[in-house]
Amino acid sequence: MKIIWTELAVEKLEEFADYIALDKPSAALKWVRKIQKSVNKLKDFTEAGRKVPEIKRRDIREIIEGNYRLIYRIELGRISILTIRHCSQLLNTNDVLKK
Repeated sequence: MKIIWTELAVEKLEEFADYIALDKPSAALKWVRKIQKSVNKLKDFTEAGRKVPEIKRRDIREIIEGNYRLIYRIELGRISILTIRHCSQLLNTNDVLKK
């Protein structure tokens, strides 16, 4: 199963990593590695995440890594990482539902 990161997901990954790095750069690197490890597990366990409560579609799911929601879509032959959100943030469903 191929993993694709959307532009928004990459932006959010960088944004959160930069914020964490302001306090402790080594923690930011460790956090990015944890996120990547969680995402890579989806190659073998595509439906490991739960359905996103705000969307309620079977193909759009999320995994929780610490305080972050990794939202992804299961597609034919691939998984698209749609966005990353801090658990305290509201989810803009328009960002997620864009193709």
